[in-house]
Amino acid sequence: MDLETGVYQNYVKKESWRTVLTLAYQSLGVVYGDLSISPLYVYKNTFEEDIRHSETNEEIFGVLSFVFWTLTLVPLLKYVFIVLRADDNGEGGTFALYSLLCRHARVNSLPNCQLADEELIEYKKDSIGLTPKSGFGSSLKSTLEKHRVLQRFLLVLALIGTCMVIGDGILTPAISVFSAVSGLELSMSKEHHKYVEVPVACIILIGLFALQHYGTHRVGYLFAPVVLLWLLCISAIGLYNIIHWNPHVYQALSPYYMYTFFRKTQRGGWMSLGGILLCITGSEAMFADLGHFSQLSIKIAFTSLVYPSLILAYMGQAAYLSRHHNIENDYQVGFYVSVPEKLRWPVLVIAILAAVVGSQAIITGTFSIIKQCSSLGCFPKVKIVHTSSKIHGQIYIPEINWLLMVLCLAVTIGFRDTRRMGNASGLAVITVMLVTTCLMSLVIVLCWQKSVFLAIAFVFFFGTIEALYFTASLTKFLEGAWVPIALAFVFLIIMCVWHYGTLKKYEFDVQNKVSINWLLSLGPSLGIVRVRGIGLIHTDLVSGIPAIFSHFVTNLPAFHQVLVFLCIKSVPVPHVKPEERFLVGHIGPREYRLYRCIVRYGYRDVHKDDMEFEKDLVCSIAEFIRSGTTSPGHVNEDPSKDEDKMTVVGTCSSHTEGIQMSDDDAYNIDTAGPSELKEIRSPPPPPVMKPRKRVRFIVPKSPEINSGAREELQELMEAREAGIAYILGHSYVKAKQGSSLIKKLVVNYGYEFLRRNSRPSTYALSVPHASTLEVGMIYHV
Repeated sequence: MDLETGVYQNYVKKESWRTVLTLAYQSLGVVYGDLSISPLYVYKNTFEEDIRHSETNEEIFGVLSFVFWTLTLVPLLKYVFIVLRADDNGEGGTFALYSLLCRHARVNSLPNCQLADEELIEYKKDSIGLTPKSGFGSSLKSTLEKHRVLQRFLLVLALIGTCMVIGDGILTPAISVFSAVSGLELSMSKEHHKYVEVPVACIILIGLFALQHYGTHRVGYLFAPVVLLWLLCISAIGLYNIIHWNPHVYQALSPYYMYTFFRKTQRGGWMSLGGILLCITGSEAMFADLGHFSQLSIKIAFTSLVYPSLILAYMGQAAYLSRHHNIENDYQVGFYVSVPEKLRWPVLVIAILAAVVGSQAIITGTFSIIKQCSSLGCFPKVKIVHTSSKIHGQIYIPEINWLLMVLCLAVTIGFRDTRRMGNASGLAVITVMLVTTCLMSLVIVLCWQKSVFLAIAFVFFFGTIEALYFTASLTKFLEGAWVPIALAFVFLIIMCVWHYGTLKKYEFDVQNKVSINWLLSLGPSLGIVRVRGIGLIHTDLVSGIPAIFSHFVTNLPAFHQVLVFLCIKSVPVPHVKPEERFLVGHIGPREYRLYRCIVRYGYRDVHKDDMEFEKDLVCSIAEFIRSGTTSPGHVNEDPSKDEDKMTVVGTCSSHTEGIQMSDDDAYNIDTAGPSELKEIRSPPPPPVMKPRKRVRFIVPKSPEINSGAREELQELMEAREAGIAYILGHSYVKAKQGSSLIKKLVVNYGYEFLRRNSRPSTYALSVPHASTLEVGMIYHV
């Protein structure tokens, strides 16, 4: 299964208006679920403790003014009109911004980068590689490239934003479902309500996480209608409340009411900003989920439906509360109290469904961002299940799913009120936005090549707004805001330890790799018996011979006739096109039958299953052999100098005019190949042998290949028939003697614990156990 979305992205750019409107409709369920349910808890959290609703209405009108301008400036102005333009070849999110900066300023944290990676089509888009026009941009670029400390700071900044997104994946389902269920309070006595609210919320959350392994595509068609129904519902109720209770509430949209709000409430008003902040929870999803839709569809959905509906909903609640000041119930400033009594039960059901949809979107987003971190070497390898063969990005990670569920239930049972949940969620949301603002300022200078004054203006304007909310959220540290900080700290430690251990392991491999001259001295047989079959030696090195190979040669009496040094790596682009998937080259002279194959994936790409991968791998080597010998008289005088010369080869489906491979289960097939193709067949086995799978290479007649290449293809085909064995190095990483105590703790205990409890690096290959050979080595880093 290889879901290539590059074709989809090209299709989106040529889409018709009908397609745009369809995508805009579908984005309601995926992108706007979290943002749409914020009216459930914004007013309730704002008036919970720091300020009180009075008969002067200064507080409620001031809060409405803050909500209106916050929704206008942050989601509408910042994200819709500015941040959405900073996509990484159609992808969005914190890592998309970091990926853009990595390519423009060469601050990539991946260790095994190559110059060949910069020739990828998606790597070179948008004038990548050009020197910034401004002098400040050039000096900033050179400064970032020279100082490793700044590069690490940039990585940590991106990881902090990522960790807060993961924290939001824990807090959003809790507060969304709990707030929706809290509507039961108005339908039963307070004594019964306190025994019902938490259990019902927990049951819904357990059911939500238990259904994750089915994938959202099975019920995804319901998401958009649910959110659409919810938006129409809250906007209609808001419009009714405006007309019925206070038609002049629109006057509160004036910024003057923000001034009167602070003048009266002072410090309490500033602290209450943590509740107002919740009106923009989910705004980051517009950018993070950009890869599934298009910029235009997301903009249309927000500006034409989501934004007006939310404004009407908040105005309607404010209009109702401006005429109701008697404190008869603790819930007097909540959402459900402004809903007409006859509609409360239907609205409660729709609210719970909308909360589930909003939670589902953030859970799926958490899975996606953890996959990106793992691809870029910043998170331990985890099991990734692709729940849909048609929809890209629909993934399920069992370990993360159950961890999220346990933590989400712990938050729900531990807090049992929306106030502390809101304090926690608000801090996580505003931290992600601050990180986005900081990274965007660099993108403006380095990627868009705009004036530094424009970047400063961007940071100053939006950074000031977000810093105001951030400081207000920090005042709630002891009242729930400590939760996202604690969660982010734990996840950040895990990511940094894993990234550090991975880098040190790679540095050890580079320092201890075997010289090509040593290999040449062994001769074509490598000093051992060569038996039939293909041996795939997995390594992280993109050049040189890994030390583990010499370990194999000195300890094994025989080895396969065809050896492939296989490196599967990620590059800082979202997708690698199929025609650029493989880099193939010879190691040593041709008669050694040693190849290096580098398989490149983007951080959003889906890895193929083992059978398809093996077929593409063998086919790419065969195509390399054919295409590398089309020029007559080609002689490799000094093989040691050509070690790093690699050829870009695509998958079987991407080079239909090249070599194709077919395998049959019997030998009684006499069908001839097409007229323009000719077949290379392996010799039939002796009659006494049991028939085995037969492999054929179908080679184009033109251009002709020489006899040496034909012999090489014949041997590769026979080796493929004999089978493929995966030779894996099982490494134990230890800190060197004399290392500092911190390094010993990080490497010997932290990294080793994560390595033992994570999937092996070759898990994505789905390697069959019967075809695996593991050899252990100790790495002293």
